[in-house]
Amino acid sequence: MKALTISDKENMIMALQDEIRRNDVSRYDHRLHGVLLIAHGMTCPEAAILLGDSPRSVVNWVQRFEAHGLAGLSEGQRSGRPSRLSERQLEKIGAALRSTPSEFGIPTTMWDGPTLSEYIRREHGVALKVRQCQRLFRQLGFRLRKPRPQVAK
Repeated sequence: MKALTISDKENMIMALQDEIRRNDVSRYDHRLHGVLLIAHGMTCPEAAILLGDSPRSVVNWVQRFEAHGLAGLSEGQRSGRPSRLSERQLEKIGAALRSTPSEFGIPTTMWDGPTLSEYIRREHGVALKVRQCQRLFRQLGFRLRKPRPQVAK
């Protein structure tokens, strides 16, 4: 039988690994495969290379599996860093985004990352970087619009 190949292999490997990391179920299946490879006699470094993970991750999966069975491979709660803005502040920011920045004393007509960062610093006393403000647009259901230049007549 002819060996199969994947076109653009390097990019496809990264895309497939991103897809695996996208949700809890696929990450659980990925860890199952890692433990299965170890059960078949593969070493942790070999399994890690094959799966695209660190050997330490594979060791952790096997140890959790040995200690807790299949439940040890399930994803625990990921708390992450607490938000610097309260729900009330996010509501106020969402309402502000429905108006113009000039209504808040910011001399521009459209919201963007730097403008939102300035508004949050002034109104809420919280310093957020531009990139985090750009994420806030999506989180609050807005999308960034760029003005289109008008063609001279």
